[in-house]
Amino acid sequence: MSWTAEDIPDQGGRTAVVTGANGGLGLVTARNLASKGAHVVMAVRNQEKAAAAVEDIRATTPDASLELIALDLSSQASVKEAAARILAAHDRLDLLVNNAGVMAIAETRTADGYEMQFAVDHLGHWTLTALLLPALLRTPGSRVVTVTSTAHHLGRAVKVANPHLEGRYGPWRAYGQAKLANFHFGLGLQRELDRAGARTASLIAHPGLSRTDLQTVSVQGSGGGASQRFFHAMAQRTGMSPDDGALPQLRAATDPAARGGEFYGPRFVNNGAPVRRPVLRRVGMDRAIAKLWEVSARETGVALSVRIPAGA
Repeated sequence: MSWTAEDIPDQGGRTAVVTGANGGLGLVTARNLASKGAHVVMAVRNQEKAAAAVEDIRATTPDASLELIALDLSSQASVKEAAARILAAHDRLDLLVNNAGVMAIAETRTADGYEMQFAVDHLGHWTLTALLLPALLRTPGSRVVTVTSTAHHLGRAVKVANPHLEGRYGPWRAYGQAKLANFHFGLGLQRELDRAGARTASLIAHPGLSRTDLQTVSVQGSGGGASQRFFHAMAQRTGMSPDDGALPQLRAATDPAARGGEFYGPRFVNNGAPVRRPVLRRVGMDRAIAKLWEVSARETGVALSVRIPAGA
């Protein structure tokens, strides 16, 4: 039988952080976790949309336990402030869903000087995960789910000498690199957790082709690029609903049978029920992960190391 949102077990007493929880897959993820009893920390940039998302969730789950945290993944200062606020309120975390992202936009630099897609999709989540890791490690059975894309198959591993693609930028090249970084990050984090003997698991998921705001923002952010308009039209005509597109990450986050290092996505690549997918592109993966760790720590100034807190 196909896995559905009805299969999400009781989440009572659990605390989940979801980035980009104000729309699309993030909103669906937050809604489903809240409906099952989790306290959901909605870490989002647009606070006006976030307030509307809270009302959306409470329309079906009036007693939903929700918390809003301002988070701009393009700004390392914002990420650090958000992490500090979360840790001040929660010394234990059960789930972190690294969901937010941007796709195939025109070349843009962040205030920190990073290429925007690499900054939002990966570097922001790198820092957030690193800073929240102590609270996750204190919680047996906790999970980190990082959302990638089928576009990771088109991406190339990050170059140590040019992670921001200076002089080589292309909207889809940058997106492919960012989503492959998500893929390598989720798998690399599991390796670090295994080495430390941690009881926290890292998994990856992708939504296939889903009808969300991601494609709309892609068209707007690219100035109406032809390929962006094509994928927007295709998503509108053949893509899955956000409810269905969020199922792979929800399964990775909540299925008791899921294990660290696993990859969840639609059965038929871009459509279908959420299933465990094979981890491909293993040739050269060790080197690619090592380079990603080097670049991420260097660019952000934040090391990601797994140190199990005393008593955990």
